[in-house]
Amino acid sequence: MTGKDAALHLGVLAVLLAAFFVLPEYHSGSLARIMVLAVYAMGYNLAFGYTGLLSLGHALFFAAGMYGLALSMQIGGWPALPAFLLALGAALAVAGAVGVLALRTRGVGFMIVTLMFAQAGYLTVLYFGAWTRGDEGFALPQEVRNLFGLDVTTPAGRYFAALALFAVVLLALGALVRAPFGRTLIAIRENEARAAMLGYDVQRLKWIAFVVSGVVSGAAGAAYALLFGYAGATFAGVQYSIFPLLYVLLGGAGTTLGPFVGAVFMFYLIDLSSGITTAYMLVAGLALVLLTLFLPQGILGTLRRRALPWLP
Repeated sequence: MTGKDAALHLGVLAVLLAAFFVLPEYHSGSLARIMVLAVYAMGYNLAFGYTGLLSLGHALFFAAGMYGLALSMQIGGWPALPAFLLALGAALAVAGAVGVLALRTRGVGFMIVTLMFAQAGYLTVLYFGAWTRGDEGFALPQEVRNLFGLDVTTPAGRYFAALALFAVVLLALGALVRAPFGRTLIAIRENEARAAMLGYDVQRLKWIAFVVSGVVSGAAGAAYALLFGYAGATFAGVQYSIFPLLYVLLGGAGTTLGPFVGAVFMFYLIDLSSGITTAYMLVAGLALVLLTLFLPQGILGTLRRRALPWLP
């Protein structure tokens, strides 16, 4: 990671740290939720933005992490940290298995296969409703929601836990995409045939990127369940496969901070428009269409192309 990259990332983290002390409680709570969703989108961005894998099934990995943590705490009585590690293992196993099968296809076929896997995951959650409570979901008891002695049911605990996860993922992925491995993924995205001709094991590298993407998405799902105390089948639905794609497209695919910018924009666009009209999704849709037409590379992607070519 270059000096400018590191300074930008650390500067963003410093602003987020200071924001808790100056923002009203409503906005700091919203920002905690945004950071968790941004982690989800950052994981998606590794597969789509850097490797060119347009998945429509990442809700499966988000839900694997969410239910891996929530069920182990609710039914198994596990503490938060072991449950979080189990959630990462569940996301790793699911992403590894799906990747082996889905990466046999390309293009539209890959999109359809990942979508079908996600739908199968959603139906599985509904089928085992005796444990998952289906669409109704279930809440985690407040007394078990603590991590390293930090009570994440409080606004401060929730915010700083979300910030810690966001910081770790941002810095780790920022370093990863600047490393030779990340550069190779970009080469695969730009010209897969040429990358294979140069001797790279394209299929293996795509599978690794897909698995890492799934694990990061699973970490976001586990964090969401722990910090906000709820797990439900909605999070395994198709819309939660579309959200990270929207965040990445809005913020800028293939940029480290694009998923965060897109999550902030989308969250507050819906939040503000819903206070004005009941047709808030129409407003959000119109804004998305305009952004797609005039900023096809996303907010940060366009900024990088036109003014700041050093943006990571």
